[in-house]
Amino acid sequence: MISSDIEIMLCEEFRYSVQSNIERDPVAVAMDKHLAHASLVATQVKYLQRARHKLPRLYEAGCVIPPRAFEQSSSEESADIKAISGSTLLDLTCGLGIDVMNFARRFERVVALERDADLAQVVRYNFKLLGIDNVEVITTSAEEYVATTKEHFDWVFADPDRRSAEGRKMVLLEDCSPNVISLMPRLRDISERVGLKLSPLFDADEAFRLFPYSEVEVVSIGGECKELNIYTGAERNVLRCVAAGVGSWEFEPKDMRALPTAEPLDTERAKYLIIPDVSLQKGRVAIAAFKPFAQIWSNNGYAFAEELPKEVLPAKVYAIERIERYNPKQLKREFKGVGVDILKRDTPLSVDAVRRATGMRAGSERMMAITSIASESWIMHIKSC
Repeated sequence: MISSDIEIMLCEEFRYSVQSNIERDPVAVAMDKHLAHASLVATQVKYLQRARHKLPRLYEAGCVIPPRAFEQSSSEESADIKAISGSTLLDLTCGLGIDVMNFARRFERVVALERDADLAQVVRYNFKLLGIDNVEVITTSAEEYVATTKEHFDWVFADPDRRSAEGRKMVLLEDCSPNVISLMPRLRDISERVGLKLSPLFDADEAFRLFPYSEVEVVSIGGECKELNIYTGAERNVLRCVAAGVGSWEFEPKDMRALPTAEPLDTERAKYLIIPDVSLQKGRVAIAAFKPFAQIWSNNGYAFAEELPKEVLPAKVYAIERIERYNPKQLKREFKGVGVDILKRDTPLSVDAVRRATGMRAGSERMMAITSIASESWIMHIKSC
């Protein structure tokens, strides 16, 4: 969107037009010849409809949502997980302001930096609609502000842009914008504690290496790893795995190096199949979490337990009917033409290859799980609910 589009979108008449068409098909809105600025209205209708679940507060307030900012923003659910608080916070990377909305409830005063003047204008407008009055949005870059500010903050927060100007994904933290690695000496002058939101692909071990004495937080929502957060200035290194809506669990970095089960699969004692939450897998602590009461061979695989664990951990649990070595001919005799939901972990076999070899079709009449242990493929038949 260009600056002239933003000026139109911040008018009350435009907002009324969007709200009047909010339930319509965006394509039909765009083709409505009786509607002023139909294309812009259609775009806002489209993104507000998409924001219903991801950004419900913005949807309810009828905020302006630039498409690119929407695609790059956190969900409100993941933003709310960041439980840091205090008197003052400096956010180096405001964006659409979703994390800032959360911080505004936890801090008395928030300074948010946004180098894109149009987006900064949109955020100020949205915050007015939302009744947020303790955030100052400043149009500047993180580098410029950090170099000149004389203020001290309880926290500094950054969500570095992980895409280049050409749209290429950045892997190394120092390639992201702003480069928080180069800024860290100055950030430590501004605040004793720095919070960073990174890609879920970022390695937790690398986080502890780059930022010793930190809390590293791996966040999953609905079984999908969403982000890895780092909070510097902790008394000791802590790995926290958070499954939204379920709970959070803390581990020590040494737990990431727990060794897998050495003994062979005990099919007689394997009464339950446990699939660790992706936050435990990403944090590489599934073995440490489940090994006290289950057989588990890798942080990315299945765990097998004789009894349901008393400790509540983030995982899906299925009762096992029987376990057997993978035998395509035998499975074909029993399940050819049957609709089977197939789960897989730690195996080179693909679901499609299993279906082709056994004649099973996609469906939910039965459920099976497949994995490889000691170079052998095993099938777990799941009991019906």
